[in-house]
Parts: sequence; structure tokens; C-alpha cells
Amino acid sequence: MNNLILEVNDVAVAFGGVKAVNGATMSVEVGSVTSVIGPNGAGKTTLFNLISGAIKPDSGTILFQGFEIQKLLPHKIADRGIVRTFQGAKVIKRLSVLENLMLGAQNNPGDNLINFFNPRARNAFEKQARERAMALLKQVGIERFANDYAGILSGGQRKLLDLARALMAEPVMLLLDEPFAGVNPTLVEKLLEVLHALRTEHHLTFLLVEHDLETVMNISDRVVVMAEGRVIADGLPNSIYENQAVVDAYLGTRKLNS
Repeated sequence: MNNLILEVNDVAVAFGGVKAVNGATMSVEVGSVTSVIGPNGAGKTTLFNLISGAIKPDSGTILFQGFEIQKLLPHKIADRGIVRTFQGAKVIKRLSVLENLMLGAQNNPGDNLINFFNPRARNAFEKQARERAMALLKQVGIERFANDYAGILSGGQRKLLDLARALMAEPVMLLLDEPFAGVNPTLVEKLLEVLHALRTEHHLTFLLVEHDLETVMNISDRVVVMAEGRVIADGLPNSIYENQAVVDAYLGTRKLNS
């Protein structure tokens, strides 16, 4: 039985003749945490852009739950269950934290012309969305800020809001782009706690890009290493330390654990 939720097969894309991703192949198992690491310019964020549909590959295929998605528009990929966060967690500062979160709600009847003039349906949706938003704020630990302007949140708290906003879309798989960057150690622990709960209680699958190697090794089931647009290693976290190609590409002559 195939336990793979995501399969990236020989994917490549070039910009101005330079291959940002060059024949990358990797996979992610259902319910796992997989991290993508590598030096700056390795192609990690471009790989995320390919998976989420922000850019289209020149060649190769991307399968999600067995279906090819590389030609789909980003919102169609999101509809299938892949939701992404970004390196810089953006908020609308003059809206409340709760209002920011409700922007992530799916299938708003107010967005549908037929239902636009149906106040009962719209009000029912808004009530349900508000209840879900409050539950998610509580889950990520920032419910006390629900009615405050989002602009007062710290960088780490904005990451928690960004995660909650992604969860409003009811994802099957989350792509987290540097979720721990610029976050103080206390909030890193909170983020890790939330991710663990989402994985164990809600069976979500995670694909991360992250530079904090210690966190990567502690949280990941598998680690994918990229360099110059290629996947140069893919394996269990401990095996990455022993891979000379990773040491050479990622840290030069230094040891990963030195």
C-alpha cells in the first residue's frame, strides 16, 4: 500500500537560463514531518513554490494523494488540501487578531453571488467561522489577543497567527517556510507543542523549510537536503550527519555536529 501523500518526480525549473530546481525528486509520507534544508540558494523556497503552484515546473511531475497537481492554479491546490505559510508572517495591522484569522475561512457564502443576498446563510457561516477561529486561537495559545489589533503581536506571535490562519483552510498538508526563524525560544517551544498536537490529534502532514538544524533534527521523521537545485540526500535525521556530500555542500569542510 502506497503511504505517500506527496511525490515530487524529477522536477526542474529555470529562470533566465539558471536552473533553480534541477531534477529534484523527493516524497513525503502521510502523517510525517519532513524538513528540507540546504545552503542559501539551494532551491528550497523554489521547491515550495512549485508544490504550492506559485510557479510551474518546466519538466517533471508533482503528485498529491496520487493526483498530478503541477499544472493546477494555487487556489485549486489549496482546495485539495495543501496550505502554505511564508517566511515573513504578514498581518493586517489595523484588523483585530480574530478578524485576521477569519480571513482564512473557506467557502464564505458572501463570496458567492448567489448567496450574497442570503443574510441567513451568511450569518450562519460567520458564526461558525468565528467559533472555529476562537478555537484555533486557543489551540495556538494567543486567544487573549483575539480582540487586539494584530499590529501589536511579536514576530513569534505572528507566526502562531499565521499557523492558525492556515489551519482555518482545513488543510491535509501544511508547507511551513522557516516557521522558527526570528522566534524567541519560548515561542519556539510553543510552536513545537502545537505542531506535535496537530500531527498526533489531527493527523496532519508537514513539509518544512528550516535553517535551525537542531530543531530540524528533533522534529523531523525525514530530512531532505538540497544544494544547487538538486536533492543530494534524503533520509533519517541521524543519517544526514554521516553523509559526506551533505557536509561538503552544506558546511564545506566542517562537520555538521561540530
